[in-house]
Amino acid sequence: MICKRLGIGAALAAGTLAASLALAPGAAAVVPQSATIEADCGVYGGGAATLTATQDGTSATLTVTSSITAPLALAEDSIASTLNLVKAGGGTTAFTGTENPAIAAGEGVTVGPLTGTVAAGDSLEAFGGSLQMVVFGITITCTANGPQSPGPFVFE
Repeated sequence: MICKRLGIGAALAAGTLAASLALAPGAAAVVPQSATIEADCGVYGGGAATLTATQDGTSATLTVTSSITAPLALAEDSIASTLNLVKAGGGTTAFTGTENPAIAAGEGVTVGPLTGTVAAGDSLEAFGGSLQMVVFGITITCTANGPQSPGPFVFE
């Protein structure tokens, strides 16, 4: 009799757990996960760049991978970066960090992941914002020449 009760209790517990997991909200997601822009970095050049976004609750990261080449070799984690994206309702959201892979002279510059805080429903766009990178004490500012494609990042 005890075995039957344990079996029924275990089955009910497993069923309750399965129902809870099925009804639990999924991990937050950002759409689209990547977007492209044409960047202008003034005297430092310009070119295509891809922004890749991830989201975990109110924390989000963006990585910028560009065709803009480094004139000198850069060590890993040697670029201090701030990416300011424009909010659809006004204002900006900053993503900051000092992460970058080692970059050989002549290779495209990649920075990130850069971290920032987002709220559900935030719609963020690179056009009108900027990417500032500090390299060897020199600040390089890049801006988008037009709206990002396929569209702004929308966070859940």
